[in-house]
Amino acid sequence: MENRPEWMSDPILNNIEENKLRFLGELVTGCQGKSQKELMPFMMTKMKQAKNESISFSSAEVGAVISAIKKYSTPEELKQIDNIMRKAPIH
Repeated sequence: MENRPEWMSDPILNNIEENKLRFLGELVTGCQGKSQKELMPFMMTKMKQAKNESISFSSAEVGAVISAIKKYSTPEELKQIDNIMRKAPIH
């Protein structure tokens, strides 16, 4: 992936397959700048892609990804992440 975000190179993610990291990178990039109304169809498309490509994440992988993203986030981004995590069904 060109211009790979810094969080994707964090050593905590070394055990996550490259195709999963690429998918997450596309997901993060694709969400940027979208309104809530625009996010729903985008997320539905990405969920379908994940299913078609048999991409799933263990709870340990999810935790590692969230930790890596938080490590490289601005204070404003951290607030957004925390808000999303409070609403998310995964913990």
